[in-house]
Amino acid sequence: MTFEQVCILLVVGALAGWIAGLLLGRGGFGLVGNLILGVVGSFLGRFLLGVIGFYATTTLAVLLTAVGGAVVLLWFLSFIPRGRGRKK
Repeated sequence: MTFEQVCILLVVGALAGWIAGLLLGRGGFGLVGNLILGVVGSFLGRFLLGVIGFYATTTLAVLLTAVGGAVVLLWFLSFIPRGRGRKK
C-alpha cells in the first residue's frame, strides 16, 4: 500500500464513520471513533459486496461501500447488550 492509498483510506474511513453515525441518529464518535468505524466498515462493505460479485472502483463507490459497511457494523453492534454503568 502506498502512502497515498493509506491517506485516502484514512480520509474515506473518517468520512464514512461520521456519515454512518449521522444516518443512524447516533451522531459522531469523535475523530478516532469515526476513523475506526469507517475503516472497519470499509473492509466489511468490500467483503459483503465481493460476496455478491460487485467491486467498488471509484472513490465515491469506495465511500458508499464504507458507509454501507459501517451502517451494517453499527446495526450488528446494537444487538450487544451494554453494561449497566459504574456502581458508586
